[in-house]
Amino acid sequence: MKITELIQMALRTVTASWMRTLLTMLGVIIGVSSVVTLVSIGRGTSAQIEQQYENMGTNLLVVNVMNQGRATQLDYNEIMKFEGFPEINGIAPSVSSSLNVKSSVKYDTEDDSKYTVMGTNERYLSILKSTLKAGRFVTEADLDLRTNVAVLGANVVDALFGSVNPIDKTINVNGIQFTVVGTLNKKGSSLGGTSADDMVIVPLTTAQRQLGIGSIRTAYVEATSKDDITTAQNTITSFLTYKFKSSNGFRILNQDQLLTARTEAASTLTSQLVSVACISLLVGGIGIMNIMLVTVSERTREIGIRKSIGAKRRNILMQFLVEAVVISGFGGLIGLVLGVGLAKLWPLINPKQMTIISLDICMYAFLFSVLVGIIFGLYPANKASKLRPIDALRTD
Repeated sequence: MKITELIQMALRTVTASWMRTLLTMLGVIIGVSSVVTLVSIGRGTSAQIEQQYENMGTNLLVVNVMNQGRATQLDYNEIMKFEGFPEINGIAPSVSSSLNVKSSVKYDTEDDSKYTVMGTNERYLSILKSTLKAGRFVTEADLDLRTNVAVLGANVVDALFGSVNPIDKTINVNGIQFTVVGTLNKKGSSLGGTSADDMVIVPLTTAQRQLGIGSIRTAYVEATSKDDITTAQNTITSFLTYKFKSSNGFRILNQDQLLTARTEAASTLTSQLVSVACISLLVGGIGIMNIMLVTVSERTREIGIRKSIGAKRRNILMQFLVEAVVISGFGGLIGLVLGVGLAKLWPLINPKQMTIISLDICMYAFLFSVLVGIIFGLYPANKASKLRPIDALRTD
């Protein structure tokens, strides 16, 4: 028999009891749809990480002081002297803390509304590639005079002022009045996990003296170019090692390291989830094998009749193997449609999550479902092909 005739015969058989066929395909459907959905989410996450990388610039170094105590405190004027080095373009030291912030406009704001209040200098805007939406940013004069001015992130503006223009309005930070002088455009979270959208930015000196936010523990350093990142990193490392008398009290990460770490973490998580989904495919394959064994038992007399009128062993083998592949292939197709639908639906449920549907993953998932049908359909088909006609015809 030709392969087309075998497929037509298999289709007639599987559609004769569609409910049993659907239940048989269930494991394959779940497995394929899970693989397509999870890989789409994983690739979307990787694309978002790369976008964040581009948004923050490729010349950025993030210095984090991890040890506590006076021996590991950074002095503002001391670290700013490194701007004179040719490989360093700018430095924005920062201090931050989660504090109560209330608006002079929305008096119904909850007392426990906490936001990240960050003190920094005028370099922050250009180094972190943020942009002003309205007003101005913190200036050098604000640091010298310790003025009570604040620049608000996009989410803070929405929460505290709604549709009201916040410029020249006041906010209350831990009981101290600040005048809003600027707002930032929405940017999204950074690779480090923080987001300027949720921040209230004030002059660094004001944050330290009036709000009591502690010593400088983070500094954003912009290298002159991407080629100068290593030199700038070595320069800062030498300075901090000398100052702290140890190289264990701080960590300096460049954007490539942050990108690699986040991408590897996302890929590892996606791989683990896809492995779990593949187990569903294997379970689905076992289900197909069980049903095919039942089918062989139910159709033993049919096998005997076919063999008695001249059907060869390979004809019977191909008949049941094609039937198993048709079941798994149909399951793969249904799973594929379901997975693509879920991948398209997911960003509507979770707007912060991007998904990317890849044609290659869809193809691999479908081919794997077909392979499952071949592997798990082989044993029942082989068992059917080995039946002796006389024994098969004696079966009730």
